[in-house]
Amino acid sequence: MWIDTHCHLDAPEFANDLAAVRQRARTAGVVHCVLPAVRAQDFERTRQLAHQLGDSYALGIHPLYVAQAEQEDLHLLAQALQRHRDDPRLVAVGEIGLDYFVPALCEEPLRSRQEYFYQAQLKLAREYRLPVILHVRRSADHLLKGLRLIGQGDPWLGIAHAFNGSIQQAQGLIAQGLKLGFGGALTYERASNLRRLASELPLASIVLETDAPDMPPHWLYTSAQQRAQGHQQGRNEPVELPRIAQQLASLRGLSLSMLAKASTRNACLALPGLSDLLESPSPAR
Repeated sequence: MWIDTHCHLDAPEFANDLAAVRQRARTAGVVHCVLPAVRAQDFERTRQLAHQLGDSYALGIHPLYVAQAEQEDLHLLAQALQRHRDDPRLVAVGEIGLDYFVPALCEEPLRSRQEYFYQAQLKLAREYRLPVILHVRRSADHLLKGLRLIGQGDPWLGIAHAFNGSIQQAQGLIAQGLKLGFGGALTYERASNLRRLASELPLASIVLETDAPDMPPHWLYTSAQQRAQGHQQGRNEPVELPRIAQQLASLRGLSLSMLAKASTRNACLALPGLSDLLESPSPAR
């Protein structure tokens, strides 16, 4: 039994065959997917998909979209969290965070703008007593600063999605109460630091994700040269999670069943709403 703790099934890449995508994953043992929204205009679509597919969802404004976001979007987020606070499929505020990989986001005014949206959404997570799903790309230290500032010493629940920082940063996030999400990036042999982290961090700190349709594992990746020659990039899907997990299990010297049990348990600790959904899943509608 696997939980994909981060996949964007509302993405246009899945528009034509979403039911088949989800069924392939379910057949492979992916019993649950967490769907994080990235923009205010996606909130209702993401919520509806989670109910339709029998999965769960998070609501948030992604740092890559803060340039287009308005103050009103934070009000819309607060309204949606209030309106759906009794919805068992709403499990987190996310995807939120900081991105210092994109050059424009590292410069003013967008650097300060994304930090403002990040902290405002952390405050909403606290207000509505929800975990967080965090985007952390070259930003772990500043992400931690925000968690400490808003948390005021109280631990967080949630996931640092697609973590790829230092061991010290990993330990800092774990100390804040977060689990770390690992996905297709760990399948690349050249990702030596990430693979080392995935093999050495406490098993209790790890959850699994695909970030589908993004972050493809190595067997789906094609280089720019290959694409120029007509080779298509493979589409990442939740069905890839067990194969990604097999690579992690090999790195750690674990059986696949042991990793499945541990990662599922960890996901339920990070996002407590998942426990009830797994114990008594209602039919998709």
